[in-house]
Amino acid sequence: MLFCCLFTNAMVADAQYSGSGSSQYNNTGQGQGSYDSQGRPMKTAKKDSLQHRDPNADSITIYYKYFDSTRIRGFDSSLNDFSKKIKQPYWYNNLGNFGSPATSMIFSPFLKPGFDAGFHQFDSYNFKIEDTRFFQTTRPYTELGYLLGSKAEQLIDVVHTQNKKENFNFSFEYRFENSPGAYRVTSANINNLRFTSRYKSRNKRYEGFFILIWNKNGASANGGLISTNQVDSLALGNGALTSPYMLQSRLGEASTVSTSPFNTAINTGSTYNEKTFFYRQQYDFGQKDSIVVNDTLTIKLFYARLRLQHNFFIKSNSYQFADNAADSLRYDSLFHYTIPYAGDTVKFKDSWTIISNELSLVSFPDKKNQSQFLKLGAIVQTLTGTFSDTSKHNFYNIAAIAEYRNRTRNQKWDVELNGQLYMNGMNSGDYGVWASLKRELSKKVGYLQLGFQNINRTPSFIFNPLTSFKVNDKQNFKKENYTRLFAQYDNPKQHFILKGEYYLVNNYSYFDSFFVAKQELTLFNVLHVSAEKKFRLNKYFNWYAEVHLQQTTGGPVHVPFLLTRNRIAFEGNFYKNLFLSTGVEVRYYSNYKADNYSPFNGQFVSQNNYTTTNRPDVNVFFDFRIKTFKAFVRVENLNTFNYSNQNIIFNKYNYVAPLYPAQPLWIRLGIWWSFVN
Repeated sequence: MLFCCLFTNAMVADAQYSGSGSSQYNNTGQGQGSYDSQGRPMKTAKKDSLQHRDPNADSITIYYKYFDSTRIRGFDSSLNDFSKKIKQPYWYNNLGNFGSPATSMIFSPFLKPGFDAGFHQFDSYNFKIEDTRFFQTTRPYTELGYLLGSKAEQLIDVVHTQNKKENFNFSFEYRFENSPGAYRVTSANINNLRFTSRYKSRNKRYEGFFILIWNKNGASANGGLISTNQVDSLALGNGALTSPYMLQSRLGEASTVSTSPFNTAINTGSTYNEKTFFYRQQYDFGQKDSIVVNDTLTIKLFYARLRLQHNFFIKSNSYQFADNAADSLRYDSLFHYTIPYAGDTVKFKDSWTIISNELSLVSFPDKKNQSQFLKLGAIVQTLTGTFSDTSKHNFYNIAAIAEYRNRTRNQKWDVELNGQLYMNGMNSGDYGVWASLKRELSKKVGYLQLGFQNINRTPSFIFNPLTSFKVNDKQNFKKENYTRLFAQYDNPKQHFILKGEYYLVNNYSYFDSFFVAKQELTLFNVLHVSAEKKFRLNKYFNWYAEVHLQQTTGGPVHVPFLLTRNRIAFEGNFYKNLFLSTGVEVRYYSNYKADNYSPFNGQFVSQNNYTTTNRPDVNVFFDFRIKTFKAFVRVENLNTFNYSNQNIIFNKYNYVAPLYPAQPLWIRLGIWWSFVN
């Protein structure tokens, strides 16, 4: 039981000085026991140099922390929320198939000061630095996932992590998704790769974090259907059209659907590439200490008092739209864009390389509370933009940063203040301020959080006259300003969460047609209130209810007033190792003026001519887990049910945007299997 004793004492020591939150400053000690070449703990006799395997090491202890967080987390073993596996929240709508451009139905503007290229339609699919996990494990751990859906949709998901030594861990994540889609010219494919490593010196003074990310998004663009008349004919079941793939689209040529999961060619559409290299190194000055566990084991501790921290960041992005077989007549009549020569390739492309250096000093006033600190630093950033492969421009930014954090040792209070100010360069005058106060009311009552955020930012570069993307009346817009007030009440014991957000928005930049950008100079506001609750109906039936209410006053923003998802599931643990969750999932949002989509600029476009009239989305699921094996079976979009000519067919489609029908009846089968090596 030596390893169990070691881990228990280490966690007790860690729990005394660390807490959950959004910051990275936690440097409590862990045991200095020996590990073999596979990261397995070894025990050592008091006066014997020979090492022996601990028989308890055949089990695994694994946890992780998100980047810039001190909260220890374990793997999610829940079964009833499939959106956690495909990594797209239920409040997002895509343009008909997974991997296609997607947008949130909840108002969520880009709230970061500084440079932003302006292309966010694939954000929900991609790996990011903010959601990077750093693992600590006693055994190598691997998770393999595979999903097979209708129309040869496939997803491959791989996660592997291991400790080569107690103080060195690395992890590897890869995700590949390919979806030919149900409609013409809608194929999409995603490649995501992430490699991380974490090293901590034996004396606990130096620590390094390495992140390498590669995201590639390819999505064909059909520009929407030519008209809805053919859809109506298809829905009646008595026309010449028998498949949604036969519906004519406004962009792209009809082609044979390929069922190969490696067919990634995009002849008409967007191809985005992103590569990120990040390395953080930090060196601590402080005080050594130790805890004697028994005669053979001493846990060495180190309390940081002053930290030198350096972040080095390189990121390269390329954003391209290309139509290799552009129809000049359709471009002119449908999009009011004139192609100089018939048969020309329409192509727009921006590329960026960003190099950033951040140097900070971090002070820990209380050695026994490493979650209390003050950070001051500066960022120097160089940016190189290349437009249409010919025009190149160089920019720079200089910014100051500050952060204060205090999560008290009794875990009752959590205070966070941080700010950024761009003092010179391309984004001079941008700033961001964040303040949050969280309090535990009691173990039974739960937590209350209050917060404030203010962002002043330069509009994204897609609105800049230098971009090669087609934007009419290019001009230098004024800086956008967002003020956000937010509150959250969380009662874990009652499975209840209540949230509220209030936005004041000024100088909001947006597109109101395929090629026209505008800025709303009038101040407007958005209110968002949401609630989540788990109801236990009886021993085996649970009801998961989530409700969002939104209201806008003025401005060009359109969101549904009501958005709700409800899941009723039969759940339980049967036959010792069988965990089952099966039931029905219903998502409904009230009618609203859903944004159109401009494939040429990769932007969702505000419009006032079309209002959705959709049925609720209905899915059924059968999910189970046996030890480390999980399986998910889903039949989605049963709301397409249609009884026509005494036949039951599924072709009554919802619409996610003007001329963009949602996904038809869809079947998915997925398995996720974890292994301990």
